[in-house]
Amino acid sequence: MAILDQVLQQIDDDLPQSLDRLFALLRIESISTDPAYRERCAAAADWLAGELTTLGFDAAARPTPGHPMVVAHDQTAPAGPHVLFYGHYDVQPVDPLTEWNSPPFEPKIETAADGSKRIRARGAADDKGQLMTFVEACRAWKAVAGKLPVNVSILFEGEEESGSPSLEPFLKANAGELRCDVALVCDTGMWSRERPAITTMLRGLVGEEMTITAADRDLHSGGYGSAARNPIHVLADVIAALHEKDGAIAIPGFYDGVGEIPAEVKAIWDSLDFDGAEFLGDIGLSIPAGEKGRSVLEMIWSRPTLEVNGIFGGYTGDGFKTVIASKASAKVSFRLVGDQDPDRLRDLFQDFVRKQVPADCKVEFKSHGGSPALRLPFDGPFLQKARGALAAEWGEDPAIVGAGGSIPVVGAFKRLLGMDSLMIGYGLDDDRIHSPNEKYELSSFHGGIRSWARVIAAFAE
Repeated sequence: MAILDQVLQQIDDDLPQSLDRLFALLRIESISTDPAYRERCAAAADWLAGELTTLGFDAAARPTPGHPMVVAHDQTAPAGPHVLFYGHYDVQPVDPLTEWNSPPFEPKIETAADGSKRIRARGAADDKGQLMTFVEACRAWKAVAGKLPVNVSILFEGEEESGSPSLEPFLKANAGELRCDVALVCDTGMWSRERPAITTMLRGLVGEEMTITAADRDLHSGGYGSAARNPIHVLADVIAALHEKDGAIAIPGFYDGVGEIPAEVKAIWDSLDFDGAEFLGDIGLSIPAGEKGRSVLEMIWSRPTLEVNGIFGGYTGDGFKTVIASKASAKVSFRLVGDQDPDRLRDLFQDFVRKQVPADCKVEFKSHGGSPALRLPFDGPFLQKARGALAAEWGEDPAIVGAGGSIPVVGAFKRLLGMDSLMIGYGLDDDRIHSPNEKYELSSFHGGIRSWARVIAAFAE
């Protein structure tokens, strides 16, 4: 029997014990946002460091100004790549507790109406169940072969659910130790219960706030109406000018660096079981609002956006007040793709707005951060090997998908360590992460362990 087959058999045989270990971790109330659980977060970090030490890793829970980082290394493979696996052991608060059908930190196995089994507990899917898939894959390799097929480092964070304030300082301080050939991030999902996915694209983000000032004070609309400029009208005109009638963004130079997705990836997207009309229908809409000629998947994964997130000005309290406001403001966000540059895009936006504002008004801007888009090379060797490994496990080619939002740690790995991330996760859309009654499918946990065992074996070839 080939060694990989022996590893997979070991995973199957050891599944009950793997669940016992996961349940032990799930019982630790590692809520990072609540100071009352600080000691429990430390307990989760110590538990993970202890487990990794028993597997032969050089592992420790390292202090930060917040919750500990768990760092572990096993660099005994004679050759091949060095991978960094990332996950987070902290979890969301459980409120409202009354909506849970069972205690959130007393994990259990439930059987669904279709006969499938699921793990019910806070953190089961986000992210303790996910990170333990990799730990258990390493355990099986060690049990069968005595060593891992590739060199592995591990970073488990304890503040992901509270904004990761310690992450970037820790990465900067330990860059030489943590820099590897590729990062493996297991905080994403599958396309369906039967089909795995690899997330290869994350959109970037730019946040801007603009405030238009007209008169030097609020005015009585009876005394100044029509004669005095109304900044709310000006703001409305500016917002209307930001998009063309066909849904395209009207800022000159905005699409520089966007590019098109490869034909192979577009073919995969076209083959996915995705209904754009149903996607919009689920939220009570029916007409796509973005660029004409683009599919809904393209618009949410591979096209840039400009969205107005809030407008305020004038009197908005109860009753009525006939006032012409002195100021009007709007908050605007951009999702970036390809090689769009956040700083250049911010400049383009501000220049565009200034040209729309009348000479007797002024506009001020407040920036709310920015980050570029991220993408893994579609023809990269790690991606191709992972595709083959996942297809072998699930019997179906993995979906190559994008994500409309951002995963901050992936950007930090790229920016601070110069390292691409391969995002492979086994969650499902109905796992109720961040909500009461969070669950993780047993098929996701079991299949995830087997998948990682195959992936790291493929990397070694």
